[in-house]
Amino acid sequence: MENLSALLGVITALTVGVVSPGPSFVMIARTAVSSSRSDGVAAALGMGAGGVLFAVAALLGLQAFLLAVPSLYLLLKVLGGLYLASLGVRIWRSAKQPLPVVGLIAERMTKLKSLVLGFATQVSNPKTALVYASVFAAFMPAAQSLAFDLVLVSLVFTIEASWYAVVALALSSERPRLAYLRYKIWMDRIAGGVMVAMGLKLASSAYRA
Repeated sequence: MENLSALLGVITALTVGVVSPGPSFVMIARTAVSSSRSDGVAAALGMGAGGVLFAVAALLGLQAFLLAVPSLYLLLKVLGGLYLASLGVRIWRSAKQPLPVVGLIAERMTKLKSLVLGFATQVSNPKTALVYASVFAAFMPAAQSLAFDLVLVSLVFTIEASWYAVVALALSSERPRLAYLRYKIWMDRIAGGVMVAMGLKLASSAYRA
């Protein structure tokens, strides 16, 4: 019963965090409307893999390590923020470029690229790692088994990947895609601007700490 309560607590808290808008949502949304449904789903799987990394790190005591070495946490904030900002700049600069027409082999490569992009975007924010660590610390039972940890990590992947897959499927449908094609320049500039703002906010928070 204690393990079930712990699982429900972790899953509820993480679900609320996952559905909150952030750089991951922006990246998934743009990938879905600008590339393809399968690219959006591939990016969602990358998000799930990033969530697994955070979950495993939380189980290994990442929060305690980062608190013990605060300079490392600040460095991760700066690097993660600069990555998000650079991603936003690339989106902005590509606003006027037409969508490429790719062949079968290139299409497979874009799916791999989308998966890696989803993973990189997810893990670029060390604040998310601390959220995972805090949620786990709050709800984990006094003693857990390997089976419990495996179930927990699997549920984390399912939550992360499922939510972003739903977003990708919804935004890759015909109407959102046609709207994107019509207003590509402005939508890319908005998405790029949001990513840059989020990245700079994350990086600057290291100096305010």
